[in-house]
Amino acid sequence: MPTPQLKIEAQPRAHAIVLILRVVDPAKNGAQAARALARIPSLAEQVAAVDTSSGLVCVVGFGADFWKIISPAKRPAALTPFKPRRAGERVAPASGGDLMFHINSDRADLNFELALRVRDLLGPLAEVMEEARSLNYLDGRDLTGFIDGTENPQGAERAAAALVGDEDPDFAGGAYVFIQRYIHDLARWRSLPIGEQEKIIGRRKSDSAELAGGEQPPTAHISRVSIEEDGRELQIVRYGFPCGTTSDAGLFFIAYARNPGIPEKMLDRMIGQGADAPHDRLLEFTRAVFGATFFAPSIETLRALTS
Repeated sequence: MPTPQLKIEAQPRAHAIVLILRVVDPAKNGAQAARALARIPSLAEQVAAVDTSSGLVCVVGFGADFWKIISPAKRPAALTPFKPRRAGERVAPASGGDLMFHINSDRADLNFELALRVRDLLGPLAEVMEEARSLNYLDGRDLTGFIDGTENPQGAERAAAALVGDEDPDFAGGAYVFIQRYIHDLARWRSLPIGEQEKIIGRRKSDSAELAGGEQPPTAHISRVSIEEDGRELQIVRYGFPCGTTSDAGLFFIAYARNPGIPEKMLDRMIGQGADAPHDRLLEFTRAVFGATFFAPSIETLRALTS
């Protein structure tokens, strides 16, 4: 197996920054921007040397349209642009983006230093579309007050869920990256009784224990995103985090997936476009404002792609 950019078996570190960039005039500047990315691993190593215990890592992802420009003859089999969705008042917009940088470590200052160096490296070749910094909220909770990522796979299951394998050997060790940013209506959410919140999520707020079957409605969040096929639960590896300001706060959702169809199915069921009609009631209290997909190749493919 080629070397993944992300140590996928490891749990997320305490702090994260995500940058989504648009390459200016991709037909003209695409090749130069791609070549610059070959320096990202060495930049990350330089910053990580300040504190080797921080676990600093930077994952580089490429959008579908940009990949066509820099490598038109050879592309990941399932890489496509994010598909926008609408069902009633529930929307999932497609925002696009050429480059993604997911920086993760135990030190917010080192994340920021590396993000600055990434911006300096690309300079006028690219402009920022989206930038999010994590809020390490309470004991790893979302701003709704619920523990996030309870059902994330553990150990070797994480690699099996996230990393491309023999089904696409030219891109083995890579991962599809599915991104959305949500803004919560915290005033409305916090006005709900805890028992009502728990029915909307499908878990107890205190310890994240799943509600019993009879207590969990089909519109509960975990009812919509828990999908079984052939007796096996479909899995992704998520690195979501709270983000924003007091007036514009919510969740930055990042899913790494071997099969990008899995987070697509989850979103369809959430928004009410799946084979069954119910929608995720959580979407009555939060709205998506950004959506994009990328492919994060293995380190070996990244070097070949940017050479």
